[in-house]
Amino acid sequence: MACVGFILPAQNGVVGNPDWQIKPTINHGFVLVHRTSIGHLVEGYPNIYELNISKPTLGNKLWHLENNKPDLGITLQCLDFLNREQLGYALTIAPYIEIPLNEKEKKSRLILRLCWGATYLTKKFDIEVNHKNIAIGSHLNAYVQFKWFWHLRLSKQLRLEPGFAFTHASNGRAKNPNLGLNVVSLNLGLNYLIPSKSKPQVLQIDSNTRVRSRNEIFLFTAYGFNQREIVSQQLNTFVVSAAYQRNVRNTHKFSAGIDVFYDENYLLDYQQDFKKKPQGIEELRMSARLGYSYNVGRVSFPIEMGYYFLQKSQPDGFVVSRIGVRYFTRCGLVAHFGLRTHFAVAYNFEYGLGYRFYLK
Repeated sequence: MACVGFILPAQNGVVGNPDWQIKPTINHGFVLVHRTSIGHLVEGYPNIYELNISKPTLGNKLWHLENNKPDLGITLQCLDFLNREQLGYALTIAPYIEIPLNEKEKKSRLILRLCWGATYLTKKFDIEVNHKNIAIGSHLNAYVQFKWFWHLRLSKQLRLEPGFAFTHASNGRAKNPNLGLNVVSLNLGLNYLIPSKSKPQVLQIDSNTRVRSRNEIFLFTAYGFNQREIVSQQLNTFVVSAAYQRNVRNTHKFSAGIDVFYDENYLLDYQQDFKKKPQGIEELRMSARLGYSYNVGRVSFPIEMGYYFLQKSQPDGFVVSRIGVRYFTRCGLVAHFGLRTHFAVAYNFEYGLGYRFYLK
């Protein structure tokens, strides 16, 4: 997450544009009941109130042009679940990027927002005072928002932005319960551009984010943790991963690889199934995976899906998936943050480091 959060502090250097934008937005929608067991938590149609501060990119960097000159910003949000006793509010701060989905600038333009940050839930599960909230077991959670909306230009400085969004809060099973909370909503924003007195000219394009090779080997290792039951000890997870990556374009990357997992939770599942402790390779789970990543400069958003070809016990089925954020430095080092899931059920967050090797 820190690799994404760098965007705003040095924003003039990243976006190249001295202009600012401010956008209040309101969302109205519904809680997506993905498990019947959380249906009792829904008491109304929630609202999300946003204050967005952003800067448009100038077009002086290659990744600006590859992504149709996106906007970068920070969003402050308050989500009112309309269940004050059990769910309360979600207070969010998160960086985002808003990418136009068509190259040509016109009065009506479709936009995709990618947003990943942190949210504080005022109400969480508590065995004594809030035992009915079986959706979230922690105050601090990861926050993800995908939004599709339109730029409807009203004037040079004013823009109407209607659309729809998917919003998710989860702690990655770091603290049970963790069924997560999902909200689907319609939204309406009003974007106001605060222009600068002068705008720098684009004399040349900075292309230092251009990939050096179409073909790469990517290695990383990561640590995480989860819980087995409510109010139980923390269990550690580790992964070592190796993958071949193919850069189709600077913005699109496909991959195939192998992940090797060591999960203390899985060791307990093994002992429960076979009435003995695993030895040697039996302590591990291995999966073969395929993936796709969308790249914005040095920041990458991978989506990966794999199949456990080696596991003696099957507590989570055979399919494993990952979404995440990676930051690729110029020297080859890679910062990794991911969420590992089994059939959309969170298993653990991953915090790791890796290295990218270029192939000819």
